[in-house]
Parts: sequence; C-alpha cells; structure tokens
Amino acid sequence: MTHKKLTDELDLNQKGLLNRAKGSAEEAKGRARNALGVLTGDGGQQLKGMGEELKGKSQKRLGKAQQKLDDVISY
Repeated sequence: MTHKKLTDELDLNQKGLLNRAKGSAEEAKGRARNALGVLTGDGGQQLKGMGEELKGKSQKRLGKAQQKLDDVISY
C-alpha cells in the first residue's frame, strides 16, 4: 500500500488529526529555521522559516475544519 492510499482510507476526523499533527511539526520547523536565521543574520532563512510557519498554521486550520465538518456530518 502506498502512503496516499493509506490516507484515503482515513475518515474525516482522522485526516483532521493527521493534518493538525503535520501542521504543528511544520510550524515548529519554521520557528526553528526563523530563529536560526535571526541568530546568523541570514534573511533568506528567516523568510523560509516564516513561510514554513504559515504553511504549518494553515495545515493545522485545515485539520480543525476537517474535524468540525466530521462532527457536523456525524449528527
């Protein structure tokens, strides 16, 4: 089984949990890269870090929305 196939078999709540976890990891990676850029004075790393943080936050919000939608559908 491929990774894509595994996620296709998840229900909406499980996909939401997965997206929230992946988003948190991406956000943390971005914060670390941003901090490293600040320490080294590397503006490029700071920008990459900010982008990763935003990507992570967006993915977490998608996960929350998926879980809320699952709650609504389940009723």
